[in-house]
Amino acid sequence: MVYVGEGILQLFSLMSFVLLMLGLGLLVSRMMGVPFSVPRLLLAGLVGLVLGSAAGALLHYGSVERLAAEAPLTSPGPEYVFVVMVMSAVVTMLAFVGLELAVPRGTRPRPLQAVRAVLDWSGRVRRYRQITWILARRGLWGYVTGRREDGDDSSTQRRLARSLARSMEEAGVVFVKLGQVLATRRDLLPPVFVEELGRLHSEVAPIPADRLREAVERGLGRPVDEVFAEFSHEPLAAASIAQAHTARLLDGEEVVVKVQRPGIAPVVQRDLDIIRRLAARFDEYTDWGPAIGVTDLAEGFAEALREELDFEVEAANIAAVAEAAPDSRVRIPKVYDAYTGRRILVMERLHGVSVGSVDPADVPGEEIARALLDCLLEQVMVSGIFHADPHPGNILLLDGGGVGLLDYGSVGRLDGQTRESLRLMMVALDRRDAVLLTDTLLDVVTDPEGVDGERLRRALGQFMARHLQGGMTASMRMFTELLLIVTRFGLTLPSELAAVFRALATLEGTLVHLSPGFDTVAQAKRFAGERVSERLRGEALRDLATDEIVALLPTLRRLPRRLDRITDQLHKGRFTVQVRPFAHPEDRRLLGGLARQAILTVLAVATGLMSVGLFNVTDGPHVAWAEMTVRAQILNGAAWLLLAVAGLLVLRLLVGVARDGARHRP
Repeated sequence: MVYVGEGILQLFSLMSFVLLMLGLGLLVSRMMGVPFSVPRLLLAGLVGLVLGSAAGALLHYGSVERLAAEAPLTSPGPEYVFVVMVMSAVVTMLAFVGLELAVPRGTRPRPLQAVRAVLDWSGRVRRYRQITWILARRGLWGYVTGRREDGDDSSTQRRLARSLARSMEEAGVVFVKLGQVLATRRDLLPPVFVEELGRLHSEVAPIPADRLREAVERGLGRPVDEVFAEFSHEPLAAASIAQAHTARLLDGEEVVVKVQRPGIAPVVQRDLDIIRRLAARFDEYTDWGPAIGVTDLAEGFAEALREELDFEVEAANIAAVAEAAPDSRVRIPKVYDAYTGRRILVMERLHGVSVGSVDPADVPGEEIARALLDCLLEQVMVSGIFHADPHPGNILLLDGGGVGLLDYGSVGRLDGQTRESLRLMMVALDRRDAVLLTDTLLDVVTDPEGVDGERLRRALGQFMARHLQGGMTASMRMFTELLLIVTRFGLTLPSELAAVFRALATLEGTLVHLSPGFDTVAQAKRFAGERVSERLRGEALRDLATDEIVALLPTLRRLPRRLDRITDQLHKGRFTVQVRPFAHPEDRRLLGGLARQAILTVLAVATGLMSVGLFNVTDGPHVAWAEMTVRAQILNGAAWLLLAVAGLLVLRLLVGVARDGARHRP
């Protein structure tokens, strides 16, 4: 019977503790603003039961030695049970709130994801160690941490640029491609860096035959023989991310098969993550990082490279470019969608030779150059999607005559307003109109507030006087200087507009090779002028005016009533202007959150000070309870209560701060 009674007592104690936990969970949920969750409550209750029991026993007996000596010999009384339950409840409450702070509402830890995150972290650490060793060996670690301040002389810059280029080449595929992209940003980097980074190249071995066949069949989802009558294992071209092979379909059509290198995607994703983290560090700890917008550069590069990994995106790019300019004189290869996937791209084979390997005297150079420039400008100014990397290796002079444009892994996109601004920019350069050029630039740059527009207009006027005077031959280098002027005034052109200038600068070398003396800028101005003139003549102008009038009709219908209402209020002296500083819900939410946090802070400090004051009045918290007077016991209890309230207020404040941080985290 004794054992049965003890078992019933223990069961009753457990049920009481569970009910206490549920009640405490509901209370904490209401008081702290923490969502009620049974799994979290059970976990917090387990922690509270273990730690709270130990803390309660220690508090009851006063010391570890006394606990070890007396606990086995005496049965716990009501006072002991009460202390243990109170301490267990307090620890449970702290654990419950701590879980909300550590793992906020809406986040669910998943074991598999946690394991994967640990593995990714370990791989990233190894890669960090490799990159750190490369930078340290090349003498660049001081610049990374922002503690190196060498001079700005040309020899130092040359040495630094060469070390940076060699480090990127040694770091691998992604860093080589990053260096190649940076080599085109003359608006951001000094000429010596552009020169050294422009020499970067990656030597890659072809994919072994057995792995190549496996990669092709995995991409096709079927055996090679079911799709191709012939397939050449010798690469037509090999690059760091993919390589191309010639093949023949079962119906006899000649095609090019672009195959992604096996295992390259995880490597690229890991290195892109590292580049983003390094960019954030450069932005925070160096002077040059914010000056060149290093985080935006990293994000843009990562987005472009991720698109390059997905051949379905490239296929969609080819289709979009071909559809936007169906009558172009430049041929775009057809894509076979039935055989194309994320890691394999099958497209029409164009027979020809690279434009860089031909003798200009053997071809109609000026005609080809004009066709190429018109094709790119048509893509930029009319369709809004353009080939962003028209280097000579991507341009073919076809055997039967004509030009082909290959490799659409990197494309740029422009919205309608940006295209219109670019057209107006070309018109302003053609007319040497500094005012129009200034207004157009301020329309497209990021954050134009606070810019001295008059100083910018004078700088642009001097720029046009240097490059556009009669008898002078302009070149695409003038756009590099234009970008430098924009940067000097603390402005940033959108990355898509910078990509336009970069593509035009890349193409100019090919155009001059085909037709020495070819004036790229003059031809671009001619093209822009023709497009603007087309929009301002005959039926096009009438359609434009009709569209604008239709858009204005609702406003025009309301305008007389509003004018009548305003004049009537002015006549009666009742015209007022109402301003609502916090009209936006986000502003009101922010202000309310700040006010609540301020109130909680004041209350927590006030109750904490009151608690300290009451402890001092009652001779401190270390005086034995039995030795106090009744008045002192009441004041001492009030002091402990106020201290508990102050603790709860601090916990509530921490929960609110953590939740606001999670809400505003991108």
